[in-house]
Parts: sequence; C-alpha cells; structure tokens
Amino acid sequence: MKTWFTTRLLKPLLVLCSLLSSLAWAQADYPSKPLKLIVPFPPGGVTDIVARTVSVKLSAELGQPVVVENRAGASGAIGAEWGARAAPDGYTLIMGNISTLGINPATFAKLGYDPVTSFDPVSMVAVQPLLITVHPGVPAKNLAELVQLAKSQPGKLNYGTAGSSIHLAVEQFNSLAGIKMNHIAYKGSAPAITDLVGGQIQVLFDPFSSIYPLVQAGKARALAVTTDKRASAAPQLPTVAEQGFAGFDVSSWQGIVVPAGTPKPVIARLHRGLVTVMASAEVKDKFAQYSALAVATPPEQFSAYIKEELARWQKVAQQAGVKPE
Repeated sequence: MKTWFTTRLLKPLLVLCSLLSSLAWAQADYPSKPLKLIVPFPPGGVTDIVARTVSVKLSAELGQPVVVENRAGASGAIGAEWGARAAPDGYTLIMGNISTLGINPATFAKLGYDPVTSFDPVSMVAVQPLLITVHPGVPAKNLAELVQLAKSQPGKLNYGTAGSSIHLAVEQFNSLAGIKMNHIAYKGSAPAITDLVGGQIQVLFDPFSSIYPLVQAGKARALAVTTDKRASAAPQLPTVAEQGFAGFDVSSWQGIVVPAGTPKPVIARLHRGLVTVMASAEVKDKFAQYSALAVATPPEQFSAYIKEELARWQKVAQQAGVKPE
C-alpha cells in the first residue's frame, strides 16, 4: 500500500521535474535555430532599415540567422498582432515602434493586441527625429511660410503620414500653428515619399532616415526637424521650436519586443546580444548617417517608456480631437 501510494505521488512530480529540466535545457541551448524578426511595415521605411541593420549584427552575436519578415498594414497593427500571437519561445521577435507600441491605442477603436500586456520588452534600439518636408514646387522655405500658405489656401494642402504616430504629430503641429491640412494616410514611408516626389501630396512628416536622402538629391525640401535639438547629420536645419513653436518635440523610435510569456532567461540572452550590437561602431556609424542614436535599454526601462508614450499620445489625441476609428 505504501509503495503504491508513494509511486502515485512521485510519478507526477518526476514528470514535472523532467519537463522543467527539459525547459531549462532548451533555454540554456537557446537559440538553436533561426529567429524571425517581424517588421510591421513595408520594406524601405525607417523601421525596416533599423531592423535590417540590427538583424545582421544580432545574427552574428546569437550564432543563428535573424530573418526579417515584413507584415505591413494598418499603421503596423497587422504585423504587431501577428507577432503577439506567435509562440513565446524567443524565436519570434517584433520590431516595435512609436506607432505600434505608443500611439495605435489612441487612434484605433479595436486592436488585436495590447502594447503592455501582449508583449515583453527586450530593448529600445534607436531614436531619431522626424523631418518636415515639402515638394520642391511648394513656395515655402520655412515653417512660417508654410503656415502662411496653409492659411491662405485652407484645405488645399495635402500632407502624408506613414503611420498613426506621425498623424498625431502633425495634428499637434496643426493645433499649435492654427492651420488645417488634408491628411493622406499611407502604409509606409516608401509610398508616401513616392507621392511627395510626384507631387500628389505637398507636405510630408517622416523619419529622418527615410526622407533625408531625397532632400540631398533635391527631390524634397526640408523645413525643420521635430526634436528639441538639431540633427547631427543636418545641423543646418532648425528645429520646430526654434521657428516659433515652443514645446514641440517628437522623436521616432524603435525597439524589440517578444510575445508575452517568453522565458526571462531568453529575454536576458536577447538583451545581452542587443547591448553588444548597439555598442558596435558599425551600427552607431550606420545610424549616425541618418541622425539616429543607437541605444540599448534594460527591459524594465523600455517597459516604463512604452507606458509613458501611451499616456502622452492619448492626451495629444484627445486635445487634437482625433477619435479612434
């Protein structure tokens, strides 16, 4: 009787110990196969550029390929939702950004994910300014002239945005300037830039890395950077605040998250890899070409930042009268 009872009691414990041992071994052996890095935007935009730069170095650091997969649409919501539903085993990473992790809840009535509960943060990786640009045919050489033009031709200027984050940034600027421009939404930076160059839109707010090469080529004119400090790669460009709009300070940022429930040792391994990657001179130099700063923040710090951004942009949306759709 005692032997039978002891056997029945010990058997499930042995099975549990075996499972825990297997899990610990799997984590110790991580990663043992290729990883997937989901980019919720089309190729060619800033988030894609950051992801591809990071993936090459992270592959070398982890000893396994890190394959970028673009899943664009709905300001990054489609790709973010897909990533949130992936197995929390450390083999699916998501390149989140200001739209997917900071602003979408303020502009979408229904999201298939929650920026806080659907993901476990790993690290922020990049921060950079936006550029306010116009088509070369627009007779505005600075923000004051753009505002004057918008006021003299109400409802005639079209501005494009690649994502909900930039939409809210423009609405904040419109509110400060007392103007109204027509909003044209795009799935990513590349199609928005194409239409700016083609003259289908007259104004574009976009991340520095995406649009500045076109400015250098004379296909777009830059009026200002949106951060509180001038861009290191274009110090001749004044900030929005310097041109009379105090308090306007908007940065584009990217960071890597994983599906909620991913084991902490796996997150720690990914974070260690990203710390090394973001400290590399090659990555820093690559980012510096676009006035982007390579960073690596602890998961807890990145988590706190996401929550701050969510609160900030919810307030901006309410003040601008932007209702979730």
